[in-house]
Amino acid sequence: MTRRRPNFLVRMLQHLPGWAWWIGGGGIAALYIYFFYYFFVSPFGFRFRALYGDINYPKGYEIHGIDISHHQGNINWQELSEYGQIDNHPIRFVMMKATEGATKVDENFHDNFFQAREYGFTRGAYHFYSIHSAAKAQAEFFISTVKLENGDLPPVLDVEYKPKNQTDKQFEESVLQWLRIVEQHYGIKPIVYTYYKFKMRYLSNPVFDRYPYWIAHYYVDEVQYKGPWKFWQYTDVGRLPGISGYVDFNIYNGSYYDLRKMTIGARELIGEDAYSD
Repeated sequence: MTRRRPNFLVRMLQHLPGWAWWIGGGGIAALYIYFFYYFFVSPFGFRFRALYGDINYPKGYEIHGIDISHHQGNINWQELSEYGQIDNHPIRFVMMKATEGATKVDENFHDNFFQAREYGFTRGAYHFYSIHSAAKAQAEFFISTVKLENGDLPPVLDVEYKPKNQTDKQFEESVLQWLRIVEQHYGIKPIVYTYYKFKMRYLSNPVFDRYPYWIAHYYVDEVQYKGPWKFWQYTDVGRLPGISGYVDFNIYNGSYYDLRKMTIGARELIGEDAYSD
């Protein structure tokens, strides 16, 4: 039987010195690390820094707040009110999850909603929009659950997913239906919360610009959205006394006076002259 001779490349590799193998292996490892960093680490670099206590606080904003749900567990409101600060600024507002879909109430909502006002925070409540329930049923469920009072922020619609069985136009109409029903009940335009890319993809119709926008855009130096906005959720790994685990940090795009002007019944609380500008 004729024995096949190894090809040229195989023979060359067989005669390489040991140091060449080490250099080649190191080069391959370096290339792997580079591509891993480029595709998996670099896009989330701000998050890794935040996880280790180096949150990139937005510059030029003085009104800070948080948003919470049952994920934060039982909050020590006394400790939060006395020692809680964000970038050396007091916490001015607290948004909290109230409802989801047409049947779910956040298990900590009622206690959080009561305590936030008791400890002097401007409070707000949000509804997490579900792709499994009709918009009208979700709006009516939120209304039946959340009793907003004078001094509270407008109701919030948190919308992050689009039903697969709806066209873009149908989805727009569903979101608008929720907003209109809730606005009619509370007498104030709801706030729309969503992340930057979702807003640009599904809620870019100018009709949505009539509603205050709360943008979720993490680990960037500044808001990239070019339209008007009121709130910016800039990190989900904040730490505060009185809250175990991470909590979302937000800023308000304006003064504390402006924030209070947004609230329900602000004309009675602040006075009609505040709206004569």
